[in-house]
Amino acid sequence: MGEVHRLQTPQTAFGLQAAGRLMTEVFAPWVQDLAMLVESVEAVRPAGAQPDWQPGAVVRLPFTRKACCDGEVVCSQALMALADTAMVIACSAAWNGYRPMCTIDQTTHFLRPVNFDIVADARVVRIGRNTSFGRVMLLSAIDKRPAGMVASAYSML
Repeated sequence: MGEVHRLQTPQTAFGLQAAGRLMTEVFAPWVQDLAMLVESVEAVRPAGAQPDWQPGAVVRLPFTRKACCDGEVVCSQALMALADTAMVIACSAAWNGYRPMCTIDQTTHFLRPVNFDIVADARVVRIGRNTSFGRVMLLSAIDKRPAGMVASAYSML
């Protein structure tokens, strides 16, 4: 897995192509089976960004009965995996490349049942040499209404 640490050249920003490689080369097969889609990666402050802009990523979990616990509502484990996956990609964007990390805390608040595509908007709040912190909003892909919110912390390995 050592060759995955730098998924792009130093002069390019971590982007969709590198995030796609993370999805196939780093994440566990059962996470890959959820068929998440990386929709965007923000490694560099875009022109006109708000002063509180943070690096991040947006990842979609397509609705499928396979991810449901009762055949109708997406299970909490799939939503937590979505949030965790999106945060790993967001941290990689902040680092401008993947670094192995381990989740040390994830607090999730589920705001409503999910029976639709869900989008995780993950943002890095603070990234240090050894520990990183982030927040994820889980939003309906249809109307962008909140379905969950997540605070997480990672130990950089």
